[in-house]
Amino acid sequence: MGCVNTNEENAQPLTPPTTDPDLLVDMRDVEFVRGGRTLVGPVTWQVELDERWVVIGPNGAGKTTLIRMASAQEFPSAGTVFILGERVGATDMRDLRAAIGVTSSAVAQRVPEDEKVGDLVVSAGYAILGRWREDYDEMDYQQALEVLEQVGAIHLMDRRWGTLSNGEKKRVLVARAVMTNPELLILDEPAAGMDLGGREDLLGYLGDLAMDPDAPAIVMITHHLEEIPAGFTHAMLLDEGEVVAQGLIDDVLTSENVSRAYHQPIEVTNDDGRYFARRARAARGGAHRA
Repeated sequence: MGCVNTNEENAQPLTPPTTDPDLLVDMRDVEFVRGGRTLVGPVTWQVELDERWVVIGPNGAGKTTLIRMASAQEFPSAGTVFILGERVGATDMRDLRAAIGVTSSAVAQRVPEDEKVGDLVVSAGYAILGRWREDYDEMDYQQALEVLEQVGAIHLMDRRWGTLSNGEKKRVLVARAVMTNPELLILDEPAAGMDLGGREDLLGYLGDLAMDPDAPAIVMITHHLEEIPAGFTHAMLLDEGEVVAQGLIDDVLTSENVSRAYHQPIEVTNDDGRYFARRARAARGGAHRA
């Protein structure tokens, strides 16, 4: 009997993919599928050390799912993801999460109602949610006071979590997220639910943070262009899980691109580094999809 020659004998071992050390998020042809439905993808996206990104799009666009993958909370269904230089699926996700500061409604729901704000913030440095029997240094408390003051929440230091308004909770979560001096800061609608004064105070702080060369890379989700702080450098527009546009923020947040994402004529303006959007005055009727 003749010998059968197969390609397996000559096959070379596959070289595992690598990433650029300056990329804190490196997604390549990533998809996220649940129940047979593709919620995100395919998406290729990179976030560098000194970049500040905003991810925007209508409800159901896939923003939160994308950010959960970027914060090492979810595994992709397809494609390759590197976070902080580590390949997702080939490293301990807990170590990755400890180096990422995150604010989100999911974090807020896990906080005990009777937790003191000061303890909630200071415990972030130890990767736990709230204080138990740990002893903290005076330096830890001083840092907690400083970050609470920076976000306009120093007066909440001794308050219980369950007594805070939605806007107050948002400020405290931002303080907790930056308490750890993270390499990557991910903000999921940080200004949602705030009154005008509280929102502007927070956006002022986030704008200062965005312009600080020593600050971590920042990725923020928002529904509203008005909630994008000055100083953000890049943007991604999503619609139904697909990228409408991504890149430098001025190139992405145009009337044409935003109109495509929201399926209606939208006018976008930029006033001293802040973006504003409204429906075109000549438009009649509506094509927005809830």
